[in-house]
Amino acid sequence: MTLVLRTRDELRAVLADAPRPLGLVPTMGWLHEGHRSLMQRARADNSTTIATIFVNPRQFNEAADYQQYPRNEARDLAICEEEGFDLVFAPPPEEVYPPGFDTTVSVGSIALPLEGAARPGHFDGVATVVAILFSLVDADRAYFGQKDAQQIMVIRQMARDLAIRTQVIACPTVREPDGLALSSRNVHLSPAERAAAPVLRRALVAARERWAAGERSADTLREVMRETLAREHLATPDYVSVADGRTLAELETVAAPALLSLAVRFGDTRLIDNEPID
Repeated sequence: MTLVLRTRDELRAVLADAPRPLGLVPTMGWLHEGHRSLMQRARADNSTTIATIFVNPRQFNEAADYQQYPRNEARDLAICEEEGFDLVFAPPPEEVYPPGFDTTVSVGSIALPLEGAARPGHFDGVATVVAILFSLVDADRAYFGQKDAQQIMVIRQMARDLAIRTQVIACPTVREPDGLALSSRNVHLSPAERAAAPVLRRALVAARERWAAGERSADTLREVMRETLAREHLATPDYVSVADGRTLAELETVAAPALLSLAVRFGDTRLIDNEPID
């Protein structure tokens, strides 16, 4: 049976005697096959496994977006049970941010471009909540999906800078058969938008193929992505990027490691995806 914990005190009491190593999968719920893949990796690597389910209000730029984020705790807990997870920490907001809470973790330059520029303050919210969860759980390993590549880089920087011992492990993006990356936000797509959404993957693949064929101009690769997106009338690009894979600075000439990434809106739903060049 998966044990569900609601408070910091409950969590600490249970973890005090938990067999090590301990693997953590932080989530905001509405679990899907991508989360399952993280959980399966954690289960294979560790003696004890814990998932967190917490929709973090501090990483949303708009209150409406936070309110509309999909939630179904009973379904999520059933998935954790199916995946053989030992523990779930599903706290109310006041257990994560107690009364009087007044601290923000701001990571710095890696958090400024791309999603940081498009969603000011987003990564402060991410870094703050993950720092709290890492402190509470003190896991040996934590697992995140490669779809959120910049988030992984931000969390790794935060963990290094704050001397947090938890190893941050990136796992491959899980996709639908048509290439769309699994995301909790996909549920908001209309049927027409869902049919159009795989254009993100097509744009990334088109740019990678041009790179593999010898193209090294970052501007050309960006234009390949823009042209691919332009053929889908429901897709409104937020940004397309060809950036250094270590700093996320935009490139003029592409040399590995690099990161192709984009953010695209379909109606009110905003999706992201990326493709590393190693």
